[in-house]
Amino acid sequence: MTPPEFQNVSRRVLLGTAAAVASVSVPAAAASASGSVQSSAIDAEVRLIEAELIAFRRDLNANPEGPGEERRTAGKVAEALRAAGLEVATGVGGHGVVGVLRGRHRGRTVAYRADMDAVPAEDQIGGGTAAKHVCGHDIHTTVGVGIARVLAKLRRRLRGTVVFVFQPAEESLTGAQAMLDDGVFARTRPEEIHALHCGLMPVGAFGVNPGSGMPGLDRGSVALTGAAAVERAEALAAEVNALGTVSAPQTGADLERLIADLQVEDGPLASFLFMRASAEEGTVRFSSRCWPEDRYQEVREDVDRLAQTYGSTAVYPEDPFPAMPCPEAEADALKRFLRGNGHEVAVIHAALPFSGEDFGLFMDDRPGTYTYLGVQSPGADVTTAFPHFPGFTPDEAAIGHGVRGMAAWLSERSGC
Repeated sequence: MTPPEFQNVSRRVLLGTAAAVASVSVPAAAASASGSVQSSAIDAEVRLIEAELIAFRRDLNANPEGPGEERRTAGKVAEALRAAGLEVATGVGGHGVVGVLRGRHRGRTVAYRADMDAVPAEDQIGGGTAAKHVCGHDIHTTVGVGIARVLAKLRRRLRGTVVFVFQPAEESLTGAQAMLDDGVFARTRPEEIHALHCGLMPVGAFGVNPGSGMPGLDRGSVALTGAAAVERAEALAAEVNALGTVSAPQTGADLERLIADLQVEDGPLASFLFMRASAEEGTVRFSSRCWPEDRYQEVREDVDRLAQTYGSTAVYPEDPFPAMPCPEAEADALKRFLRGNGHEVAVIHAALPFSGEDFGLFMDDRPGTYTYLGVQSPGADVTTAFPHFPGFTPDEAAIGHGVRGMAAWLSERSGC
């Protein structure tokens, strides 16, 4: 999950348009379809390897690698997948790893993505001194490895093929496009793709996003010259920031209010603008995230009007990075499936204003789901479950829950 500001974003032409959601729908899922591996069998396999998975996660956590630097992490993933009997390709779009698990019986091909990189120091809330896993990608990677190991053990019961995509460079929003450009799906051609991300729910719960997701990102700058340029730039930055309708959470109370707002349909976050502007030596640099996505043109016009009052114009180096809207039918199908298998599921009705994702690029031409995995320990402060906070401390019990839920879901999807 990427923070409000970063460098080297990949891009797509989106100005004045809303992001397109894939037109192909995932077929409706039944919780007890004959083609899926039984949840009881999955649970039994998870119990056997859960301690190993926690140790795997701790190793990744102790050896974080930033975007584009995931060589060691990729090596550990590839080693685990090969040991489980998967077909493995490495170096896909950088340090990306792809594992292919073919079930014994005929079925569909589905994909699962896990991001591997740690958060760079400059993108940690409050700043840091080195890359650190404060976004939960070590959890995501471990869950992906766990799913692969469990389904490989149950291969004789599995229908279809599951493609595991371990993605580099999510924090810089460049990894997904790099893997796509490298033909990640050229051979396997999955019909759909799924992913999860650490979320603010209690451990053991999931969150689905029917029609919501994550906003995109736009960046620009305004250079001022002449007398008092530094002071005028500071004043302009304040006016640009004032365009925003939401502010980044700073306290546990802020996060509790955010959690409540995210679960209100047509609530306070149905439409928002998150703006971050700063001035340095007469130049204002700013980034914006908005929902719905077609507001970016309007936001640019508002910034341009402010810049003109200071005798300058705004410059945009590239088109906005696209949002990640989650297809509604697919999210609803996942909600029914997880609840049918005994999992607690929250419905997220609004996009999280302060972060982004490049997983949406995978969903541009194929349907899929993006799920939140609850990581808040019982009794723990909510800040321990919010990505990029310095005190981010996910409950490791979430790993087993994630493997159980997603292994069953992927088995269901590949067996439909």
